[in-house]
Amino acid sequence: MRSLLFVPGDDPKKLEKGMGSGADALLIDLEDSVSPARKEAARQITAEYLAANRGKPGPKLYVRINALDTGLSDGDLDAIMRAAPEGIMLPKAGGGADVTHLGAKLAVREAEYDLTDGATRIIAIGTETARSIFGIGTFGGASHRLVGIAWGAEDLAADIGAETNKALDGGFSEPFRLARNLCLFGAAAAEVAPIDTVYTDFRNEAGLTAETEQARRDGFQGKMAIHPAQVAVINRVFTPTAEAIAHAQAIVAAFVANPTAGVVGINGKMIDRPHLKQAERTLARAAAAGVV
Repeated sequence: MRSLLFVPGDDPKKLEKGMGSGADALLIDLEDSVSPARKEAARQITAEYLAANRGKPGPKLYVRINALDTGLSDGDLDAIMRAAPEGIMLPKAGGGADVTHLGAKLAVREAEYDLTDGATRIIAIGTETARSIFGIGTFGGASHRLVGIAWGAEDLAADIGAETNKALDGGFSEPFRLARNLCLFGAAAAEVAPIDTVYTDFRNEAGLTAETEQARRDGFQGKMAIHPAQVAVINRVFTPTAEAIAHAQAIVAAFVANPTAGVVGINGKMIDRPHLKQAERTLARAAAAGVV
């Protein structure tokens, strides 16, 4: 998934707009964008939306529930699981144990609602509290449902008492760069997709492009969005170019022709096995984007 668009779960108009946004996934939100007074309405609207759009062409439908320690997550799951969302986004995940805990809750409801066992996937947001920073390396093996780990900066700033998450040059300040990097390493260690945080200045396309390109270069596989206008930029940046695809295909072909080789030569450059792994990932992303 290249682009994951947040949509408030209590706003039917925004939900419908999200369906046509071109995003790879919608993150239907029952957490931060829904006020306490609207939680129950959001559950009902979200469940009806999931049921009406299940199986239709378009983005994958994930639901961001409230955190496990709020006392609200069970009510969220009771309301939406009968409508079979593609997956659940778990905010403020403290580590692998929280994912395991959520997985058990999902298994019970899949059985209760006659859904395929294990079908509901999980994306964890692994950096939103100080405690979670110390658990970012514990996601590996936590659940076969886990498909991605995202990082977030806004809740983390509130948790640690930071006035802002930005440095004077406009980039993330050191505590948040640390959280970003740990998310990347934690996801790689768990063998799931690392997902970059939102870019909050949604009218600044140049800034979004630069941040998304940096995320792709560093190894992130997708990025969350807060506005439909951001989706096209994110999709474009995370879709391999024709040149990148051709280069990856040449690397794979060279190793197919020389299966016992540790190193091959392509256009005057020495290419080794780590480059083959990178090429295979490029082609997998291209296939997922439908460009090969």
